[in-house]
Amino acid sequence: MKKILLVILLLAVCLPAWCQAAFQVIPPRNVIAGNKFMVKFKVVNGESGAPQAPSIFGCKLLSPTPGRSTMQSFQMINGQSSSSTSVEYTFVYRAEKEGTYTIPAVSLAVDGKKLSTKATQFTVLPADKGTAQSQAARQGWGGYDAAPDHVFVDDLSTQTSDKKIGKDDIFVRIILNKQHVYEQEAVECTIKLYTKYQSIVSFMAAAPPTFDGFLIDEVDVQGQLNNVEQYNGQNYLTAVLKKCIIFPQKSGKLTISSGKYDLTVQQIERVSSGWYYTARPVEKKVVLPPYTSTVTITPLPEPRPAGFTNAVGKFQIESQLAPEELRTGEAAALTYIITGTGNIKYIEAPKPELPSEFEQYTPKTDSRARVSGSNVSGTTSIEYTFVPQSVGTFKIPAMPFVYFDPTARKYVTLNTSAYNVKVEKGAGASVSEQTDIKVKNTDILHIRKGVSDMSKDNIPAVRIWWYWSVYGLLIVLLAGAVVFASRRNAMLADVAGRRNAKAGKTAQKRLKLARRFMNEGKSEEFYAELLRAMWGYLSDKLTIPVSQLNRENIVANLSERGVAPELVENVIGVLDNCEMARYTPGASEASTIHQSYEQAEKAVTELDRARLLRK
Repeated sequence: MKKILLVILLLAVCLPAWCQAAFQVIPPRNVIAGNKFMVKFKVVNGESGAPQAPSIFGCKLLSPTPGRSTMQSFQMINGQSSSSTSVEYTFVYRAEKEGTYTIPAVSLAVDGKKLSTKATQFTVLPADKGTAQSQAARQGWGGYDAAPDHVFVDDLSTQTSDKKIGKDDIFVRIILNKQHVYEQEAVECTIKLYTKYQSIVSFMAAAPPTFDGFLIDEVDVQGQLNNVEQYNGQNYLTAVLKKCIIFPQKSGKLTISSGKYDLTVQQIERVSSGWYYTARPVEKKVVLPPYTSTVTITPLPEPRPAGFTNAVGKFQIESQLAPEELRTGEAAALTYIITGTGNIKYIEAPKPELPSEFEQYTPKTDSRARVSGSNVSGTTSIEYTFVPQSVGTFKIPAMPFVYFDPTARKYVTLNTSAYNVKVEKGAGASVSEQTDIKVKNTDILHIRKGVSDMSKDNIPAVRIWWYWSVYGLLIVLLAGAVVFASRRNAMLADVAGRRNAKAGKTAQKRLKLARRFMNEGKSEEFYAELLRAMWGYLSDKLTIPVSQLNRENIVANLSERGVAPELVENVIGVLDNCEMARYTPGASEASTIHQSYEQAEKAVTELDRARLLRK
């Protein structure tokens, strides 16, 4: 009974906090001068009237009476249920000119309590140079117009089906935060899609990006067309295709390629319906050739100081010795901990000078790093395990750690602590004691007594029948071992054959991980892992590196190896669906994700069962 009362009391205390009313403003994301945009005010878990439309300098209010929408949600987590309600009030404005503007604070009485929003800023981008982005121009299609919050990066008249898609209408750029760096210095690389077209029906990487001469740290991105950016005086919808931190491994000029992309965009066709004209979507395929960018790499200054382990950036180092009291025959550890920003994952392990009386083992390295801004930060620890073998006092000298600071353009030397170590006798014997024991044991040994009966007749082994049987059996076993070893060496040498044989099992493991993301509702991670499984499977099955795979050689190789056209079409369909899902609204729906998984699993199973002809 006491437990029940306690639960009721906790619910009574926590319920008001769960249902606390809130009032907030939702500013517009992308606004272009001359276009409409929406400002939304949201009331959560409360009753109120409509707020007054705020006056925004540089923008004209088009709808003094707000639109109203209501949403209710209910969820149950670990047996606990919760619900919430929200009401959105939407005001429509038109941006008169470019600039940065402020939505002033708005107050509203919610459940009898006065709540206020915070003043929020947003940016209005200038209209495209040389284009007239007026409301009349967009309504010249017989009343066809988009929702007020839709982003127009160009007039509809420039997206008609009779207009040729030019190189300035849709393209890919490589954006680098630095064009001139030192070896091992971090460079932030972003591959971004720019498009005038608001709808991309399908998208597929025909050839992946290449970073020859660089080590890469990937950054998770969401490739969605949800931002507007002005480039060369024109406004574009943009999506980040790939973002990474790269570290050049050699000097000179290194070239980065964005990769090749196949996509389908949607244009507008003007169709007469009698009294007025309407717009009908038309799909058109586009091939985006590789875009390249060059980075100039400066070699590190010579001579390189002693103790330099290719560390470039800014770092700190400390050392730890455990345990403090050492004994012979007992393990101890000397650990160096390096923290900082730069190529911390690729630093070579420093080499301390340990006494020869210490038996050393292979060092253990643990690196934990993450992308921080335009660089990589983290910690790397190197643990040296050793076992003292002699009693006495020993010195572990300070170890210099040298790194190159690209900002200061110089080498920096840091010194770790030196240790005076006293080793006491442990439970086992020391090395010197063990040596003394071995010398004593080799002095005079006991006489071993043999057979006392010297008159006993002994038959030579070669005259015994089983001697030759065992001899023959050994020859057979030797011949079998030689055949087995030769076949095993041939199998190990055939790397492509082993990858081909294990392609199905490897793909199933990756599909299992994709299924876990599907069950957790993580659509971005699901499609990324599903696509990685398909590319890896086709690479192993066709014996073609992933970097050289594209739609054309996949279709050609599968057809040449006798795969049915229907199965080839299913495999390509899986790749298309995965690429398209990242840029198509509705791809995160549970039914769509489940259908994509089943299609991929079916394609892998059927292709694995098919007998591919050797080329």
